[in-house]
Order: sequence, then C-alpha cells, then structure tokens
Amino acid sequence: MLPVAFSEGVTIHCPRDGRFSFFNSPFPAHQLFTAIDIYPNCEFGGIAPSPIRGRVVYIRRVKCPEMSSFQGSCFDYVILLQSLDNPERIAKVLHVVPSIECGEVVEVGQDLGRLLRSGFFNFWTDPHLHVEVRPPSDPLRARGGLKLRMLMDIDGADPLEELRGTVTMVKPEYVLISLEKGSDHGVTVDVGGETGILDGGVPHYGWVGVHMMEEPTNSDVVNLCGKSIASIRANSGDMYLAKCGDIRVHVNGINVGLSLYLFPAANQVKLIPLEPGALKLEKFGEISVDIA
Repeated sequence: MLPVAFSEGVTIHCPRDGRFSFFNSPFPAHQLFTAIDIYPNCEFGGIAPSPIRGRVVYIRRVKCPEMSSFQGSCFDYVILLQSLDNPERIAKVLHVVPSIECGEVVEVGQDLGRLLRSGFFNFWTDPHLHVEVRPPSDPLRARGGLKLRMLMDIDGADPLEELRGTVTMVKPEYVLISLEKGSDHGVTVDVGGETGILDGGVPHYGWVGVHMMEEPTNSDVVNLCGKSIASIRANSGDMYLAKCGDIRVHVNGINVGLSLYLFPAANQVKLIPLEPGALKLEKFGEISVDIA
C-alpha cells in the first residue's frame, strides 16, 4: 500500500498495483476536492483493503438506486473509521460489504470486507472504495468533507502528442488501452506551459481534474494532444478542477468517453462506449484515439 492522499493528519493509501482518482465521479464531493476513490486490482467481490489505520466506530446499510443497465446491489454500506493517526478525524468509506465490526482496529491494507457493485455506479464503474476525511460532528452527509491533498509526486514526462496504445482488456462495459508514451502515473496534458496529469471522465461528467506540480501562469486552458478540452475553474493546492468544453472523442469513428486515473506505476486509459457492447475492438490491437 502506498500513501496517495492526506488531510489533517490522516493518510490515505492505495494498493501498489491499483489506481486512484479524485475527480472521476459525478458526485459533489469529487468536485469539492474532498473525496478520493481507491481502486484495488480485483473484481467485484474482491477484498477491500483498509486505506487508513483506524477503529471501526459505525456501520450502516443504506438503500441505493436500482440500475437498468447492469445487475447491481440495491444496498450500499457506510463504514466510519476513527483515525489512529488523528483521533479527531473520521474516515468515511463506501461501497464495501463489511466483514469487520464496531470496535475493531484495522491497519492499512487489512481486509474491511468485499467490494460491491453499487446502484450508485455507472455500468462502466470498477470496484473501488470511496474515501472522505470528516469531522466527528458531521461524518455522514454527502457534503462537508475536508479537503484532500495528493501525496504522489508527478514525474517529468512531456504532454502527450497523441493517444495511441495497445488494447489490453475488452469488456462490454469498456475497453482498456495501455499507452505507448507518457507518464507512468497517467495521461499528461499542457496547461499554460506546465505539464499536468488528467483525472476524471471526459467529456461525460462535464468536469475533469488536473494535477500539477507548478501553477499555470500563462493560460487556464487544458490541452490534450494539442486540442483544447477544458478550462480551469477552481483549485486546491496542486489539484485543479476544469470545465470540459464542447469536445468529442472517437475510436474508429465511434463516440467514446475517456475514463482517466492516477497510477502508482502504470498508465492505462479506459474507453467507455455509449452503451454496453457498442465498442468492439480486438485485444492486443493497436489503436489511436481522436479528439475533436
């Protein structure tokens, strides 16, 4: 497990072979810099590793929507962990069927339960833990989390000139490609002469995050492969929130969305069809993604 985010004494961890995202979600906390999703490298029903050191203080089952596009759970779970690093803060964890009980102490990476396919997901959403750091007086609301800071350093790779790679996984819900060039940590873009890494859903969520080590001074326009895709509207430290412009993404003439994450040691892009099964590609084939 690697430390990837921090807030008020609470360090959040991600598996070394997993990925994480602050902005790849339509829910408000992900536009307010107060939530992170941790994606272990496993299928639904796999083990959910604890992202923090904490004591279980609350577990609650909650009703969630029934989705017509996939078979998901009608119930989700909220798990509250009192941080052992800062007992004045609570970590809220969602999307895990708990195997732990109130009063138990868990270390980083210890089994919290099983990852479920929640009715709050879209059909392309992979198993993950949603994590927020909260004050004990307000641990449950959809809003009210404390702002997070990313801990992973971004390498010095140049902005990508093209999105080209090899198909590594084909599912009805999405296709994964491994990029030929770029950073090991994600898809690189140019913002005012500074390099950043994209984090989010383009263009389907309407917003996208950008992580940069240096503040852009010449422009607030986010350029992917030389195309303007978004403009920055807000920031918190090294994390920036940008509003997507009127863009279209195509593979072989088929409209797709780009689902983008941060990786400790790999760089992949998820291609999302408009509906399951609409994107038919061959595994190990070479493809190029067009942005217009």
